[in-house]
Amino acid sequence: MTEQLKPMPTDWTRALAVVAHPDDLEYGCAAAIADWTDGGREVVYVLATRGEAGIDTLEPAACGPLREAEQRASAAVVGVRTVEFLDHRDGVIEYGPDLRRDIAAAIRRHRPELVITLNHRDTWGSGPGAFWNTPDHQAVGRAVLDAAGDAGNRWIFPELTEQGLEPWSGVRWVAVAGSSSPTHAADAGPGLERSVRSLLEHRAYIEALTDEHPETYCRNFLTGNAQALSERFGGRPAVSFELFGR
Repeated sequence: MTEQLKPMPTDWTRALAVVAHPDDLEYGCAAAIADWTDGGREVVYVLATRGEAGIDTLEPAACGPLREAEQRASAAVVGVRTVEFLDHRDGVIEYGPDLRRDIAAAIRRHRPELVITLNHRDTWGSGPGAFWNTPDHQAVGRAVLDAAGDAGNRWIFPELTEQGLEPWSGVRWVAVAGSSSPTHAADAGPGLERSVRSLLEHRAYIEALTDEHPETYCRNFLTGNAQALSERFGGRPAVSFELFGR
């Protein structure tokens, strides 16, 4: 029998989603975020880069502002009002103290109970069908898991306290979207249509990525993934997460 995914916790009011690039959340968990914001919860987005290396036919100086604008519009579709960028360099994000400090600072600023990130593991999927994850995703995902603890320790990055960012030990969970080892899921049904529209806001990126019609591509990708998880979530379309408690 297929192991069932547990429902995501709902006893929280603030979440912080930290990922590497514009579009990472739209490919991963925007349907869940739409439902959460509908329920009155606050979700903030923090992007490590502006995605400036993401379109081969567009130089970074032009690509970065375009993808930032697409991300802000995309976030608004699912009820996210605050979007921040850390300005690490797209494609060569380095895991280390600088990245951890920047993410810890964001956690201290926004004081979430739930932190969300994207797959930090070496591969997408497992077994013969797996393919290699990008260094940016790995670096940011790992740094988020570490920074959730760093944010609560005043002796790690004491300069943050000097800047007025008091320690925050209130992170209760880190949820990793896109993991090959999911433990929990959220119902994708209520927010699925908006997640499609949210991904469609990344039109310049999608048009460079595929020859398919953008709406067909977005709808097929998101509905297919959500339906594929339904067997493990009581027959409901789902967004899955690997949930780490703190």
